[in-house]
Amino acid sequence: MLFHLLQTDIAATVADSLAEAAPAAEAAPVAAAAPQQMSESLFSLFTMGGPLMWVLLALSILAIYLIGRKWWVINQASKINPNFMNDIRDYLNQGKTKSAVTLCGKYDNPVARMVETGIRRLGRPMSDIQGAIENTGNIEVARLEKGLPILATIAGGAPMIGFLGTVMGMVQAFFNMSKAGNNIDITLLSDGIYTAMLTTVGGLVVGIIAYFGYNWLSSKVSDLVYKMESSTMEFIDIVLNEPGEE
Repeated sequence: MLFHLLQTDIAATVADSLAEAAPAAEAAPVAAAAPQQMSESLFSLFTMGGPLMWVLLALSILAIYLIGRKWWVINQASKINPNFMNDIRDYLNQGKTKSAVTLCGKYDNPVARMVETGIRRLGRPMSDIQGAIENTGNIEVARLEKGLPILATIAGGAPMIGFLGTVMGMVQAFFNMSKAGNNIDITLLSDGIYTAMLTTVGGLVVGIIAYFGYNWLSSKVSDLVYKMESSTMEFIDIVLNEPGEE
């Protein structure tokens, strides 16, 4: 009798456990399907924005690429050895111009190239040295700023493209209303309103990313230009000490 009661209790416990596990097992596929449904809904919203959404997508990819690439270029150009100018000063004061040129060649940054240009023109009038350094600096700054105008264009153009999509969406909505006559239904306006709103949001998002990226990179370029000008002035001071030659 006791064995029968124990068997009954065990069976009831197992049944309860299975009953509790069944909803969880049913909920698992639903939870797994949630991200897929979300991605499908986002894609459907994207397509409802019309063909201009693909243009905005391409602009966003280009903007992100330019921001990442220019950040890497500027970051590499900003890596300046804090002892670089002190070493140049020591070499030039000792008359070791060849050693100074060799030191400049070890660094791939604008400051080193500008200083190298000045060293190679030692012995010429100071105006020639300053002019050569200035020309090299202008080339380096142009290289650093390459691509930034495109980013600025995206920052200004993407919202305009979004506004164009807004106008196109409203035109589509009114066109559908005119075709419906007296049988106007809110569903007739949905496509046009989706196009209008989604392109506006897309254009603003792309424009904001490009705008902040452009200003951030411009500030980093300005900081680097200040370092270049400071190093140039320091080099001119070294040259005025009339170093000898090796």
